[in-house]
Amino acid sequence: MTMKPIHIIGGGLAGSEAAWQAAQAGVPVILHEMRPGRMTDAHKSEGLAELVCSNSFRSDDAASNAVGLLHEEMRRAGSLIMRMGDKHKVPAGGALAVDREGFSAAVTQALAQHPLITIMRDEVVGLPPEDWDNVIIATGPLTSPALAAAIQDLTGDAGLAFFDAIAPIVHRDTIDMNVAWYQSRYDKPGPGGTGKDYINCPMTREQYEDYIRSLIDGDKTDFKEWEKSTPYFDGCLPIEVMAERGPETLRHGPMKPRGLTNAHQPDKKPYAVVQLRQDNKLGTLYNIVGFQTKLKHGDQLRIFKTIPGLETAEFARLGGLHRNTFLNSPKVLDERLRLKACSRLRFAGQITGVEGYVESAAMGLMAGRMAAAERLQTDFVAPPPTTAHGALINHITGGHIETTDNNAGSFQPMNVNFGLFPPVEVPKGADGKKPRGKDKQVARKHAYTSRALRDFDQWLGHTPAIAAE
Repeated sequence: MTMKPIHIIGGGLAGSEAAWQAAQAGVPVILHEMRPGRMTDAHKSEGLAELVCSNSFRSDDAASNAVGLLHEEMRRAGSLIMRMGDKHKVPAGGALAVDREGFSAAVTQALAQHPLITIMRDEVVGLPPEDWDNVIIATGPLTSPALAAAIQDLTGDAGLAFFDAIAPIVHRDTIDMNVAWYQSRYDKPGPGGTGKDYINCPMTREQYEDYIRSLIDGDKTDFKEWEKSTPYFDGCLPIEVMAERGPETLRHGPMKPRGLTNAHQPDKKPYAVVQLRQDNKLGTLYNIVGFQTKLKHGDQLRIFKTIPGLETAEFARLGGLHRNTFLNSPKVLDERLRLKACSRLRFAGQITGVEGYVESAAMGLMAGRMAAAERLQTDFVAPPPTTAHGALINHITGGHIETTDNNAGSFQPMNVNFGLFPPVEVPKGADGKKPRGKDKQVARKHAYTSRALRDFDQWLGHTPAIAAE
């Protein structure tokens, strides 16, 4: 008897990872992707797992960073996204950044060549057909209007929406390196790096203050009436919104000068620094780190060219803006990421209320394994909340606490962070004493990650192995 397939809607990071995990477990998959027949405002290609915002998977430090820990858990679970990310990495200090075109092409090829995966280039309009009894919806922040409306009708819960802003990309050979210099913060080399992986543009106090005023006064994309109450997620705030929060906000955020020394004037500390990160493997394109924006294109060119070193820069892509939608997951999803109102529908990725490339792919990894176990009629136990995967699942399905006035909008997207993990005991040092100050912070992070990896390995030992290749 032929096994019925799992239908996965959406070929982004979550959908691609879910398809891989389910197929590697021996279950046939039909992956539905509406591009290129129907494009979105943010996508530029028909490739699966296209990165539409940054090209960074953020920190790769598995010993002391929560997202680096998530990277390592995914690698151990046979993640396709992490395997291709590692294969197509570009220098980025302590972060894992990728050549976005090479990465997407490799993921697309791997899925297309898998004998149990069929890729359908079609749009699923409205709810999936009733005979699709095992469905993963991984349509992410750019869910088509028809499907979004159908989901909202089914849940009876008002959808939440906000905007992710896209950072500009600059041609490397148009940056004035007589002003700018190469250096990673604190000279950290990171995966595939050298310690000189970012281009840094220094600002004096006067230049910084003029720049902040320009951002605030710049001409911005107008909101439609129904979009005006849309909240932003703090991890992807437009730079002009950050500027409006206070004159020093950016200098303590993406423009902080800490850990950087001007190679041209080592005795003169910059008041603020704009960093650019390599965007493709050739090293010909660099994106401006943290400069997501909703400024109109004319003002982007005018304002960004006041940055020292970018006065004559040529832009391969200017910043943009796209809408994001996500479920009130603690209310509408069960612990297996299934819709309480219709259990044949399971969700994965950003639409569940996780934020970030890696978190989205991780929820795809979990959803793919959950759906495969259901099809194979085997038990599935989620990773414990002491792990990065388990902490994320716990947050979106039950770890969130509503505001005291029961405001349905209080649930917000979340990156993985140690605040989602159960508390951990800080071990004593070699001298038998509890560490203090910064040593205590480092020891606590190491305690979180060592416990997580131990528990994740134990969880993997009780679940079917999934190979990344």
